[in-house]
Amino acid sequence: MTAVLQDGRTREERPVLRTRQVHAVAACYFVASFAALGLPPYLTEILPALGDHGARWAGLLYIVPTVFGALGAPLWGRLADRYGRKRLLLRAQFGLALSFLLAGLADSLPAFAAALVLQGVLGGTFAASNGYLAASLDGRRLSWALTLMQGSARLALVAAPVVVGGLTPWLSPHRQYALLAVLPLAAALMLAALPEPPPTAPPAPADPEAESPPPGPLRTLYALEFTFVLATVISYPYLITLVGERLPGLGPSASGALFALPHACYLLLAKPVHTAVAHRPHLGAVTGFACVAVALAGHWGADTVASFVVLRLLLGAGMTLGLVSLSALAAEASRGRGPGRLFGSLEFISKAGAVVAGAAAAASTGLWGPAAPAVAGSAVAALTAVISTPTLLRTRWSR
Repeated sequence: MTAVLQDGRTREERPVLRTRQVHAVAACYFVASFAALGLPPYLTEILPALGDHGARWAGLLYIVPTVFGALGAPLWGRLADRYGRKRLLLRAQFGLALSFLLAGLADSLPAFAAALVLQGVLGGTFAASNGYLAASLDGRRLSWALTLMQGSARLALVAAPVVVGGLTPWLSPHRQYALLAVLPLAAALMLAALPEPPPTAPPAPADPEAESPPPGPLRTLYALEFTFVLATVISYPYLITLVGERLPGLGPSASGALFALPHACYLLLAKPVHTAVAHRPHLGAVTGFACVAVALAGHWGADTVASFVVLRLLLGAGMTLGLVSLSALAAEASRGRGPGRLFGSLEFISKAGAVVAGAAAAASTGLWGPAAPAVAGSAVAALTAVISTPTLLRTRWSR
């Protein structure tokens, strides 16, 4: 029997993106993310020219786009369900281009800060891309597409700071904002050729099979997303400081390689891990939390290059298991729900976790040193794994 979807079409009638189109969406996110991920590490070089000679505002401005992106994501998601996912995805790309241009042209600290606020409010390309994919894919194809999107984020996180640093002798990081504004414009041009998924119609009240899915599994997904982001991101800000303290003879390039190693693991392991956990994402998530807990705890005593490499590889395995499993759980949770609203809310949760992680990292480092954030992340991951094990293994997601 042919399944009837929430928008009234049969599964065979629903537009399905081809593999190359899914790759195009992921590539567009990678392109558009370059400035957003590559330039913030250079805020300490940008701000002195804008009047903040000690770069005292760097920490706050680093999270400004994240905070305002979190606040705007649910609204943009609801609008995408109502007015079209492709339209809102294009809006996000144009919003990034405008904010990057304004940041590159800003000649004062308030103007630059306002551009970063606009970047958060008008951006949201990750949530918009995921909502677009979820409107045309489902099941294992959707979970792999979401996994691919995470791969784009990891690749941009590794490559963008290197490219920005390479351009710095010819163009300051501040002015690179204006130059890199062409990237989301190029992404928008590529996305314009993709099909528009049909709008999701609300279920008919008289149809008992079209009732809204229960909220319990969704709350579980949100909780796992928040704690996973908190546990992993909290170790980011002060890792280079920790490595420099433990291994003073190690150069900045090697320290950067240690930082990037878990993200490189994701790029290498995502596909086989997806094959392994696609049908058992709950177990994969618990295992991922456990690996993250062990790896981050080990940072407390690591004092050799070999120990750091082993721990970063284990952290990469845990991150891959966790992120891939969360993508599979999100794909299951999207069944019967408006994808724009779901992924907008998920983006809000993720960014909220990142903001809390940044604040907790700063507070714990000030009290106990640069190893403290990693230990705090380990505690969060371990506690989540222990609490979630029985719940995750029993959970049955509504379809």
